[in-house]
Amino acid sequence: MNARVSIIGSGNAGLTAAYHFSLHGAQVCLFGAKGFDQPLTDIEQRGGIAALAEFNGVPLTYSGFQPIDKVSRDLAETVAYSDLLILPVPSFAQEPLFVEMLPHLRDGQVIMLMPGNYGSLVLNRIKAEQGYADLDITFVDAISIPWATRIVGPAEIAILGMKEFLPVSALPASKTSWAITRLQAVMPLPLRGLANVISAGMENINFGGHPLLTTLNMGLLENFDGQFNYYKDCCSVSTAKAAAVMEHERQSVGKALGLELIPELEAMNALYAMQCESVYDVNRTSETHGKLNSAPNSASNRYITEDAAYLLVPCYELGKLAGVETPLVTSCLHIDNAYNDIDYFKEGRTLEKMGLAGMSVKAIMDFVA
Repeated sequence: MNARVSIIGSGNAGLTAAYHFSLHGAQVCLFGAKGFDQPLTDIEQRGGIAALAEFNGVPLTYSGFQPIDKVSRDLAETVAYSDLLILPVPSFAQEPLFVEMLPHLRDGQVIMLMPGNYGSLVLNRIKAEQGYADLDITFVDAISIPWATRIVGPAEIAILGMKEFLPVSALPASKTSWAITRLQAVMPLPLRGLANVISAGMENINFGGHPLLTTLNMGLLENFDGQFNYYKDCCSVSTAKAAAVMEHERQSVGKALGLELIPELEAMNALYAMQCESVYDVNRTSETHGKLNSAPNSASNRYITEDAAYLLVPCYELGKLAGVETPLVTSCLHIDNAYNDIDYFKEGRTLEKMGLAGMSVKAIMDFVA
């Protein structure tokens, strides 16, 4: 019998997951929330999801056509479909979706967040606050989604590339191996365990490149409507130097927490099977990232609203707790606050929202172990 999996979210990653999990042999239920369900209508009309064989003149892998076992606009039905629940949604969508899911969840289910961005901690807090503390579910945070991918037409996607493996951690970390065994049945790439969900958040490879390069290039990005190859055109010798400073801050915070974080260059080379000598070279030469000629065109893009709010803010807060200064992370957030007229230090993913307020570094690391 084929493994079953429920995918909650019908954006780029949701449709790609539905297609690729089906291609991998799983039975899939794909959920789209009200107002975001047009992709489901497109799938129903087309009979499935198509993945292009080429895009912008560049050959693509994983092309084909896959029918989807079930598309659903009913969250209770989707939760009942499988014990494996995948949420490939923006971080801001994790909380409202989970609150709606809670009455329908059952013991033994696994909820995987792609990307996690410390979401497991937030949802675990909500579970207790909503009166479901005894509900036996396992949260898993992935560092990102597996694919570089875009919806390019009705029920039509372009998979530009896929990582060699996907690092993940369960909450608590003692269940990571068990959760990987459960999830591996539907995933089309190997899952690799990390130390804990704090490590999973800090290992997200969007940490350095997205918010900083977007912030430093905002004038050009807005004035020219994002008509760039983001990775090639927004990474220069000087911005790469700034990114290296931010990477040093990330490593310093990780060290203070007792974590051995993989250097960004090493991680990018491993995830995308490259042998680049610098992060600058990664941005300038990566075939996966070079296939997409588009970039953010405003400060409201997810490279700031998600990657700054849900990656930089936790690093800042954890650094402050551990006594590590993060001046470039802090400066980037202050500029992003000004861009969007918001206080990400309050509105981002804080220790309080993660249920970690008032805890020492040791207490936090014991809690996630």
